[in-house]
Amino acid sequence: MAAKIIDGKEIAARIRADIKKRVSKLNVKPGLAVVLVGKDPASRVYVDSKEKSCKEAGIYSEKYVLDETIDEMELFNVVEKLNQSRKIHGILVQLPLPKHINEQLVIDAILPYKDVDGFSAVNAGNMLMGNNTIIPATPKGVMKLIESTGVNIEGKHAVVVGRSNIVGKPVALLLQQKNATVTMCHSKSKPLAKYTKEADILVVAAGKPKLITGSMVKKGAIVIDVGTNKVDGKLVGDVDFDSVKKVAGYITPVPGGVGPMTIACLLDNTLECVKLMPK
Repeated sequence: MAAKIIDGKEIAARIRADIKKRVSKLNVKPGLAVVLVGKDPASRVYVDSKEKSCKEAGIYSEKYVLDETIDEMELFNVVEKLNQSRKIHGILVQLPLPKHINEQLVIDAILPYKDVDGFSAVNAGNMLMGNNTIIPATPKGVMKLIESTGVNIEGKHAVVVGRSNIVGKPVALLLQQKNATVTMCHSKSKPLAKYTKEADILVVAAGKPKLITGSMVKKGAIVIDVGTNKVDGKLVGDVDFDSVKKVAGYITPVPGGVGPMTIACLLDNTLECVKLMPK
């Protein structure tokens, strides 16, 4: 029996409709600022999508497109201006940044209660301690997709493939908080199939197209594919969808799975920032 498709577009649409209702009831207009450095086409598309989503939800947005030769101090000045703005509740600096700029220093320059991405050392530390002030949008979306299946996470063996600060590590922490037993895999985990075949819940965020095949998946597992890879002009995930869907119990497609959830959860985080902003 083929796996049930977890429709990220549909779930994200419900979240966004709820956000729009919540925004309409606020006595302040939430504001999100996005800072883009350079001309990376994929980043520009993503930033434009965020801007459009804000408008649809009734969230005020500002966009700053800066030259890729900008120096760190100039970028810090832009961030500090947004830190001081009462119209802006959430600040997002689009990654990656040019190599001459220290990404973590820039992220840590954002006030923790305006760090809508949840990437700062303060918010990462809070999450490590179980104080989930602002959860990074993609991991937050991953958890919502898993929860949408109705399967109880507690006691399950979850395997996370990929250990980035943006996805892998936060997802592993969130799964632990839900009382799953978590195994983290990476490029040195060999043979990878030994671990993935034991997973009741498998989250793949390795950045390698079709890394996970059907023979590497436990029957009935929940498979969440975070990968976005361009192959022959097509967007494909880290999971070989066609072979894995024959084995898994639930699976997310690429596109249409995690992607729409990231922007929906970013909007949700903007409302969290509104709550956190000092009055």
